[in-house]
Amino acid sequence: MEQREFYVELLNKHVSNPKMIAHCLASEAVLRELARKFGEDEDVWGIAGLLHDLDVEITNADPKSHALVAAEMLQNILPAEAVDAIKMHNEEATGMPRTTRFQHALAAGETITGLIFATALVYPDKRIASVKPKSVVKRMKEKQFAASVNRDTVMECERIGLSLDEFVQLSLNALIPIAPTLGF
Repeated sequence: MEQREFYVELLNKHVSNPKMIAHCLASEAVLRELARKFGEDEDVWGIAGLLHDLDVEITNADPKSHALVAAEMLQNILPAEAVDAIKMHNEEATGMPRTTRFQHALAAGETITGLIFATALVYPDKRIASVKPKSVVKRMKEKQFAASVNRDTVMECERIGLSLDEFVQLSLNALIPIAPTLGF
């Protein structure tokens, strides 16, 4: 079995909500694109994106335990840096701030997917391929739009050396090829 197939099966074993699975696949795509941009290990970053919410149904997304359970589950499966980034994507559970490029990339990368999905849904054709970067940037300023998307977390893109415009464009570039598999 190919390594990625193993991780996809692991995700499907623990996450049943199709929207959450789409979010995880989208996060993987964005993280792979970020890894390419920064010369990091695309597989390690991508799999961290894929599995970052592995425990979301187990923990009921409880902010005190979400990500800690996933990190424990993945401790002997993934490289330590990936487990750390997964754990740190939920700062509330750890009580510590994110400090590494990987941690900021995963947090910002998985969060921007929600804003892009929400933006696509207000387009007449509801397709990510139709979404313009400036629309996503505009929606960032509308606090009531996709209110659950943490704008401060998205802005951690600046902590990894990308402007919001660059980050949105990179994320859209990552998502457009897989959009049909995500339902967009």
